[in-house]
Amino acid sequence: MKQPMRVLISGASIAGPALAYWLHRFGFEVTIVERAPSLRPGGYAVDIRGAAISVLERMGILDQVRTLDTQMTGVYFVNDVGQIKGQISEASIGNQHGMDIEIMREDLGNILYELTKENVTYIWGDSITTLYESKTGVEVHFTNGKPQTFDLIIGADGIHSNVRTLIFGDEEQFKRTLGCYISIFNIENYLNLEHCQMLFTVPGKTVGMYSAHDKKEAQGILVFQSESLKYDRYNLEEQKNHINNAFKELKGWETPYLLEKLKEATEFYFDEICQIHMPKWSKGRITLVGDAAYCPSPLSGQGTSLALVGAYVLAGELKAANGDYTISFDSYEKEMRNFVEKNQKIGLITAGGMIEKSNFKIAMRNIMLRFPIFMNGMFKMITRMIAKAANEIELKDY
Repeated sequence: MKQPMRVLISGASIAGPALAYWLHRFGFEVTIVERAPSLRPGGYAVDIRGAAISVLERMGILDQVRTLDTQMTGVYFVNDVGQIKGQISEASIGNQHGMDIEIMREDLGNILYELTKENVTYIWGDSITTLYESKTGVEVHFTNGKPQTFDLIIGADGIHSNVRTLIFGDEEQFKRTLGCYISIFNIENYLNLEHCQMLFTVPGKTVGMYSAHDKKEAQGILVFQSESLKYDRYNLEEQKNHINNAFKELKGWETPYLLEKLKEATEFYFDEICQIHMPKWSKGRITLVGDAAYCPSPLSGQGTSLALVGAYVLAGELKAANGDYTISFDSYEKEMRNFVEKNQKIGLITAGGMIEKSNFKIAMRNIMLRFPIFMNGMFKMITRMIAKAANEIELKDY
């Protein structure tokens, strides 16, 4: 009896466990290595749309995911003393009610882990240091564990992919910055927000809060324009200092309180808003999936859908080619490339709406938001564009 192919996936967020589920189902032996000591808590709300909904349905978890929908009703724009100056309904910003899902990243990650933990080997608190490819496999060296040999290696390890750096080189050659940074962190829901988001904007900066986990808690948001910053991605204090320096002069709305709470935040995310564009996603026995290969930007709302669909297609093409990576990696890319490009274009449009460049633009936005007739046509057009991009792939039945 032929031994199943051994696959190592780097990254246990969304793309990695989703891919592991499909690979196991298609007869592969799967291991996931994750730098963090356990599932990462916190994170922002993520959207699932279009073809990705079909993937969840095929995994048998669509109803489970839907029960954890954030049920957001809209976004309120406030001035420096908290007066509401305008509102956008959730449906207006690209979510089609009853079809699309918004869920906290932590909740989706937990569902995928529970789905895979019995059939997939998870290695926590470790990472890949070197990869040596031969004609028969890839010898993997780890920071802590003993070397092992696998048939295939897949990087599902995010924007700053370790696998991508080891095989394709420095991320700067693939990164397209959108000129700003975002932080999201846990905070008590002291404003008693009910399934909604509040945003305060000044030129080059946005401060926000939204309710999470059915109003029981909230997430603070700080977005700011900046030239490229140098910092250690594993030094939270250094990152918090960058945020504090960007916002310490801003006294409007809840900004000073949020900065105070940022200091003690335990669930904390900070990163540059950027996209990843690569001419090719694979090299030999190694390929990439999700943000590692084609991040559309954290503000796009499309990253999770790309990860789920990419995982399904990659696993399916490996099955269709009986594990022949020389065929399946190319066919995976052929199936996904147009879908990725369309969604990255949407990412550029949606990410641009989080930061306003001038007081004039902020005033014009607030005026328009008071007259829905001006906004409805534009939002309908954006919703149609997002829905079209989210369905820009026909999923094969593998």
